[in-house]
Amino acid sequence: MEEIKKDWESIGLSNDFLFGKVMKNPELCKEMLELILGVEIERLEYPEAQKAIDEDKDGRGVRLDVYVKSQKGEIFNIEVQASDTKELPKRSRYYSGMIDLQELNKGETYWNLKQSYVIFICTFDLFGKGRHKYTFENLCLEDKEIGLGDETAKIFLNTEGTEEDISGELKAFLDYVGGRKSESRFVKKLDEEVNRAKQNREWRREYMTLQMRDRENLEKGIQQGIGQGEERLAVLSKKLMQEERYDALKRVYEDKAYRQKLYEEYQII
Repeated sequence: MEEIKKDWESIGLSNDFLFGKVMKNPELCKEMLELILGVEIERLEYPEAQKAIDEDKDGRGVRLDVYVKSQKGEIFNIEVQASDTKELPKRSRYYSGMIDLQELNKGETYWNLKQSYVIFICTFDLFGKGRHKYTFENLCLEDKEIGLGDETAKIFLNTEGTEEDISGELKAFLDYVGGRKSESRFVKKLDEEVNRAKQNREWRREYMTLQMRDRENLEKGIQQGIGQGEERLAVLSKKLMQEERYDALKRVYEDKAYRQKLYEEYQII
């Protein structure tokens, strides 16, 4: 328990739980999106942290870190990602589809679908090109001047970028998420909100409860794996914990194909 308490005191904005709580502040969330997109947003409607979407009892549900709408109906899903699980491109595809399912009611025309953005703020360079920002929209391969016009965008931000490809304010924000201080006005406001969040006893208790539950589930999974002769699962789980690949850790117990892929990645025979 004491270890988890210390963890709460030391985590930064790259922690998805804390990020979701801080972005409950609509002013900060709006300013962050304006920095990322380079456009002015008049107002955000009902910021929502940790939104769950589970449309099909047999399908895979998702829990989104931050899910907000602009006054014009544009939809923004913002996620922080502190470990490279090797699946973010396909996860962004899945999130985009789930958002559309959430927004379009039965019988409505497809014209009612609004512009949507799936944004990942990563503490690593997913594409290895040194850019701070990678934006993807659907284009015709035969003629790059033809856009599909489906009004979907996927943006991957990288706190460890080396190129001079973004504004100073956005770079300061990414530096802060990456654990580096800045004198930026926006970063100072963010830091104040982070400190306020950490003083919230209810949020601290919620975080500690979730951490304890995850550790208990992990231990059960390891013991279950050992009991079923899956000693490899115990070895893999410990490696994932050491590297703080928590997303992979949660998935590895329910997805056999993914588990096998990680066995091969870590050369666990």
